[in-house]
Amino acid sequence: MTTADERYQQGKALRAQIPRSSHSEFTRSPDVDPVEILTGQDEGRLQALVPVRHARMGENPFAFYRAGAKLMATDLSTTPTTNLMAQLSGDAHLSNFGWFGSPERQLVFDANDFDETLPGSFEWDVKRMAASFVIAAQNNGFDADEQEAAAFESVRAYRDAMRQFAAQGYLDVWYLNLSSDKLYATLESMGKKKRVKKMQKGEKKARSKDSEHALKKLGVLVDGRYQIENDPPFVVRLEDLAPDLDPSRRREIVEDVVDHYTSTVPDHLEVLLSRYDLLDFALKVVGVGSVGTRCYIGLLQGRDQEDPLFLQVKEAGDSALAEFFPPSQYEHAGERVVQGQRLMQSSTDIFLGWATGFDGTQYYVRQLKDMKYSVEVEDMGPNRLRRYAHACAAVLAQSHARSGSTNMIAGYMGSGDVFPRAVAEFGMKYAEQNDADYQAFATQVGFPSVEDASQSALSYEQA
Repeated sequence: MTTADERYQQGKALRAQIPRSSHSEFTRSPDVDPVEILTGQDEGRLQALVPVRHARMGENPFAFYRAGAKLMATDLSTTPTTNLMAQLSGDAHLSNFGWFGSPERQLVFDANDFDETLPGSFEWDVKRMAASFVIAAQNNGFDADEQEAAAFESVRAYRDAMRQFAAQGYLDVWYLNLSSDKLYATLESMGKKKRVKKMQKGEKKARSKDSEHALKKLGVLVDGRYQIENDPPFVVRLEDLAPDLDPSRRREIVEDVVDHYTSTVPDHLEVLLSRYDLLDFALKVVGVGSVGTRCYIGLLQGRDQEDPLFLQVKEAGDSALAEFFPPSQYEHAGERVVQGQRLMQSSTDIFLGWATGFDGTQYYVRQLKDMKYSVEVEDMGPNRLRRYAHACAAVLAQSHARSGSTNMIAGYMGSGDVFPRAVAEFGMKYAEQNDADYQAFATQVGFPSVEDASQSALSYEQA
C-alpha cells in the first residue's frame, strides 16, 4: 500500500513524461470533420426536433459549444493525456453547474449534468471547463486578457481545491458540500452583504421550484383531474404523439417503464413511490445538446391534488467519452448516468433510477427541476465571472476527488501556475476553434430561426 506522499511523488514524476506546459497544445487532426460529427449525432433522434436543436445551437458560439461534448472529446483524444483517472462529467462546461435541493432540503451548489459521465483522465473535464469560461467571456464582450483570466482562475481554483482535498481524509472530502448557508457566511465575512441579499432572492426563487410549482406551469385541470398541458412542439402528451395507439396499450407501455424504474431504486423509496398514482405522461424538449432525444415527464399524484410529483424520464445513450476510455462497468446507459452522478455529487436526488422502454430505449429518471437554480452568466462582468469560476472549479475538484487519487493529481499539477496557464492557453485556442466550427456549421448546414424550427417540429414523425 503506497502512502499519500508516495502517490504525490508518483504524480509529480509524471511531469517528465507529460510536461504540464504541454497542455497548452491544440491542433485539430485533419481527419476531424466537426460538421460531420455534430450532424452525425442527429441520427436516432426525433427527426422533427432536429431543427429545434440546430436553432438552439445557433443562438451564439457558447450555445453551440454546449452541444459539442463529443466533438471536443474527439479533439482531446489527440492532446497530451495523463490517464490520472477519476469519474468525469464528460461535459463540464460552466452551465452544467448550479444550485439544487438536497434531500435535507438545503440548497447546494454542484455539477448537475451527467449524461456523458464516465471514468477518464481528470484534465479532460478541466479543459472543457476552462474553454467554456473563455467562450462565455467572449459572449459577454470581454477582451482577450479577461477571457484568458477567467479560464486561468478556474484552473487555478481547481488546483488549489485538489491540493486541499489531498491533505484531507476521505470522509472529510466525501461529506463536504457547498450549501447556500456556507456561502452566505463566507460572503458576509468578506463584507459582501449586498451580494448575500441578491443571492437570497435567488434562493427564494429556487425554493419555489418544486413539483407544485411545476404543476402550475405544466398542468391543467380537466374534468376534475390534472393532466399535462399540451404546448407543441415543446410539450406533447403521449396520446397526441401516438394517437392511433390504443389507450390501454399506451398506458401499459408507460407503466412498464415506471415499474422497471421503481425496481432500480432502494426499497424504502419503492415504498414511497408506490403511494403515488401516475396521472399523465408527455414528451418535453430540454436543453441544447439533448434536444431530439426522447425526454419525457411524468405527472404523479400522492395524497391529493395538492401533492404532485413530477419525474423526468430522459434517454441515455453512449457517453461522449466512450470511444476514448475503457467501457463503463454498467451495461445499461441509464445506470451508467445514475451511478456516475451518485459518485460525483456531494448530495443527490433521492429519486434517481433507470429504466428500459418497450423498444429497448434506455432511460434514467430523476425529479424535474427540484429547487434547481442556474446563475445568469450573461449578466456577469469580469470579476463576477472569475468568482463563479472559483465555485465551479472547487466542486469539480471535489467530484473528481471522490473517485480519483487526489495526491497523484495534486502532485502532477503542483503548487505553481504552469498547469493553470497551460490549460488557459488551451482554452483560448479551443475557443477560436469553436468559433470556426460555429461558422462552418452555419455555412454547411445553417441555423434555422427558433420560430421556423418550432413550426417544422409541430408534426412528430416518430416518438
